[in-house]
Amino acid sequence: MSYAQRKQMSSNRFVAIIVVALIHVGLGYALVTGLAYNVAKKAMEDLKTFDVEDEPPPPPDEPPPPPEQIPDTPPPMVAPPPIVRTNVAPPPMVVTPVAPPPQITVAPPPPPAPPPPVRRVQPAKARANLASYITNDDYPSSALRNEEQGTTGFRLDVGPDGRVSGCTVTAPSGSSALDTATCRLLRSRARFTPATDSTGARTSDSVSGRIRWQIPEE
Repeated sequence: MSYAQRKQMSSNRFVAIIVVALIHVGLGYALVTGLAYNVAKKAMEDLKTFDVEDEPPPPPDEPPPPPEQIPDTPPPMVAPPPIVRTNVAPPPMVVTPVAPPPQITVAPPPPPAPPPPVRRVQPAKARANLASYITNDDYPSSALRNEEQGTTGFRLDVGPDGRVSGCTVTAPSGSSALDTATCRLLRSRARFTPATDSTGARTSDSVSGRIRWQIPEE
């Protein structure tokens, strides 16, 4: 057998296989379609038609009884309680003392040292007896009338010029007239040789003494 004959035989066989397959497919489709129709027809015959009745509605609820009528009675008038006023004492005021600011006290500078005392080489000397500067004519008239007499002690301040610059009664006589006359007369009449210091210069000094006042005899 030649190659061409074998090729033709193969083609015919292939066509025959396709035809057989198509026939089987058609038979299968017809079988499935017929069975489905019979099943559907039988199911339709088994179905029974019936009516569904609705349930009757429940009876309506009875309305509730009306509420009782309560008369509107106003509440009784109640007088308010009396207002009691209580005197409340105000809280005590607390005063906190404030400390004063510290005071800064500046001490004054010390006074300068006094100069060293001048050494007196020669004290002041009266140029005459001090009692000689007072006579009986100098006796105060008031002391004579009152018959006052006594001894007056004194201290005279003598300046560098030899004159009396001050008089102090150191021992009163008991008669103010006699004491006053003593200082007055000595300040105006007494003369002194001034004191001198170590350099020979004149300086101040003080001289003390006593005057006896006695009423002269007639």
